[in-house]
Amino acid sequence: MDLPLTKPSFNPNKHLKEQFVSNLTGSSMPEIVALTVTIPVLVLIRHSISSISITGASLKKKNDDAPSGKRNFKSYFGTLSLDFLVIVVPMLLFFTVLANWTYIIACSLTILTLLYIAIKRSGGSSSFEGEPNSLRAYVTSYRVLVMIITILCILAVDFKIFPRRYAKTETYGTSLMDLGVGAFVLANSLVSRQARNIASVSWKTAVVSSSPLIILGFLRLVTTTGVDYQVHVGEYGVHWNFFFTLTAVSILSSFINIAPQYCGVIGSLLLVGYQFCLVQGLNHYLLSDERGVDILSQNKEGIFSIFGYWGMYLLGVYLGNSLIFGSHSSGFRSSRWVRMRVWALSILFWLLTVLLDRHVERVSRRTCNLAYVTMILADNLQLLSVLMLADLVPGRKTSILEEAFSRNLLATFLLANILTGLVNLSVDTLSASSIKALIILLVYAYILSIVIGIVDYFGIKLKFW
Repeated sequence: MDLPLTKPSFNPNKHLKEQFVSNLTGSSMPEIVALTVTIPVLVLIRHSISSISITGASLKKKNDDAPSGKRNFKSYFGTLSLDFLVIVVPMLLFFTVLANWTYIIACSLTILTLLYIAIKRSGGSSSFEGEPNSLRAYVTSYRVLVMIITILCILAVDFKIFPRRYAKTETYGTSLMDLGVGAFVLANSLVSRQARNIASVSWKTAVVSSSPLIILGFLRLVTTTGVDYQVHVGEYGVHWNFFFTLTAVSILSSFINIAPQYCGVIGSLLLVGYQFCLVQGLNHYLLSDERGVDILSQNKEGIFSIFGYWGMYLLGVYLGNSLIFGSHSSGFRSSRWVRMRVWALSILFWLLTVLLDRHVERVSRRTCNLAYVTMILADNLQLLSVLMLADLVPGRKTSILEEAFSRNLLATFLLANILTGLVNLSVDTLSASSIKALIILLVYAYILSIVIGIVDYFGIKLKFW
């Protein structure tokens, strides 16, 4: 009697990989704070030595601002590689082999940075303050850093070299990867059309403009199912994913058009109301393993968390409008004015997060509760405030790597997802040694940087709508 044939799997270790990222509790808030200090300081270091390229040429010459096609190819990629070595490589090491040294590294880099600022300013360098359009550069650097952290973590998490406490938490807790989707939503809201006081589009236009995200969401669903790719159902649900969340927030924000000056109040009320529902029993439903056969029950985490992400988006719109753009879309506020308020708000939101976490409900990315929203606000504002210290030191306000990524953020994320999938389907990530894992991650990150650098060098902007 012939045995029934079983369909060969592209991913034989699927269930082991799913278990590897399940039932995790995260790290601590102080460690998240320490990581959020070290990461932007790497960018400050690169900016402060921006007059040095790997070829020895000055980056402050006039042809620095020339179109990409007119720049020297050797100098461009030499400098891009230097950016990679100074920013990306240490970041990857902090997330892996140096993870147990986080606090020491954070303290050391903070002290060195403050000493450097003090020395430069005591030497009569106060003219660094308030460089024109520097605020735009800091917001760009912040958005690029969010992307770099994301693309490094989405592959690193599949290797044992990546600490489990940095991977996404199962129900409650704080971790590095928990910051991902929240940071994306907030970063988009800070520079959105609403935040810039630009006339909003109709909801029909918003649906059309969001169609690439909808397509990407369904493509991810189809491809992950087709190749038997590992998916943690408890993250968003059976069919839901990150792209659908971004789409829902975008369409809701266009369908219900709210003036930016009122977004703070309405966003806060929405979040408080959603949190009230959570503590009244909604959280038990969302966090339980039981699922019905209907679409809502199958994707309860992803669908209900939209309320939290939409509230976060509205708060981001308000902060972007009031802190960055002011009352007009054409001009930015002064960097010093913004820097002081961003620092104060970051501290305030961290204190609020601690209070909510202890006395209302613990931080939960899975439900996007109020404590999670305040943590995202606190952490991202902290990231931005550290970048703003560049006002106090000489140097450029951006690097070639940041410029390349910023022009093609979505393309960078898509390429990272494709490469991550290819690595997972071709390498047994669970059994890879630390050295092998580190080499794979470095090659993966460098390929991403070079490809996006080539696209930028030839002046290509990969827009999907």
